[in-house]
Amino acid sequence: MDFIFSQETLTTVQWMLRAITSFIVLLFSVKLMGQRAISQLRLIDFIMALIIGNILAHPLSDAHSGLKGSMITTCVLVILYIINVFTSLKWGKLRRFFDPSPFTLIENGQIVYKSLARARISIDFLLSELRKEKIVDIEKVSLALWEPDGTISLFLDPQYKALTPADMHIATKAFTLPKTIIKEGKIDFKELNQDGKDEVWLKKSLKMTYNADVKDILLATIDNNDNIKVFFYK
Repeated sequence: MDFIFSQETLTTVQWMLRAITSFIVLLFSVKLMGQRAISQLRLIDFIMALIIGNILAHPLSDAHSGLKGSMITTCVLVILYIINVFTSLKWGKLRRFFDPSPFTLIENGQIVYKSLARARISIDFLLSELRKEKIVDIEKVSLALWEPDGTISLFLDPQYKALTPADMHIATKAFTLPKTIIKEGKIDFKELNQDGKDEVWLKKSLKMTYNADVKDILLATIDNNDNIKVFFYK
């Protein structure tokens, strides 16, 4: 355990042990912080990422910096982060400080120029985000909001929206997600057995419909009507 403490020099094995230990600490830290810290890099998440990255970087490049202190500091910061998240859920003022309300960038087809400065983005950036959503005419946008995580929520004017079956009063079947029963030539028996099917039935169906073996299939899914869709290796 000497690799954890400050030393004049470290051997190759000790450097490797520091790297492995730091990786494990960081992995568990992110796991405890939850998926929110990964999917939504907001103010508090950005601060945590900078601090933890800086704390763990020093012992990985400087033998005189002990790893023990970095590990303790990281654990304390993660605990504070978790406390902050749960406190924000209960205390509205703190939540609004870290996650402020969205504000308008476009309203009724008109750009709110002052909001661009508030969001610190240019018109070119706004147009780029519109193009990503396949929108070329700003006048078609009824509302565009700048979200706390730095993304833009876009809402088209109702007259430019595509018709849906509900608009035309057409009855549709309920949505069901197909189950993956084969992935990279291997059967997922858990998914297969949920529908009361077994390996014998699956292989027989594949042979009759596609004249294929399981090992030749990249991906296979099954729907509620027992229809199997197969994707082969290319």
